[in-house]
Amino acid sequence: MFAAYVIITVVTIVANAWVAVADLTRAGFVLANMAEVGVRRSWLVPLGVLKGAGAVGLLVGLLGLRPLGVAAAIGLVLFFAGALAVHVRAHVFHNFAFPGAYFALAIASAVLAIGAS
Repeated sequence: MFAAYVIITVVTIVANAWVAVADLTRAGFVLANMAEVGVRRSWLVPLGVLKGAGAVGLLVGLLGLRPLGVAAAIGLVLFFAGALAVHVRAHVFHNFAFPGAYFALAIASAVLAIGAS
């Protein structure tokens, strides 16, 4: 189970770090998605910082401070639950799989981090 925890958590870290960089560099696909679901551009940096903080927290958890990793994973679960809710509110389902995949990774990371504790 520890190997699964490490693998899934590393994938979650990489995915969230990548999308945090995309947010912070104002990637075109991010701006288009935000406009489509009705999120103001002024939220872009705070949302990117939260994703980056989640990735860093997961990394710190992997490196030994497991409670912080669990907290980061739970934070990411809540973050992406909110992203899914925004997509539902806006009736934008064609790209629902993207926040859904991040949500699933966050859930798996949280469950495995708790189990590995």
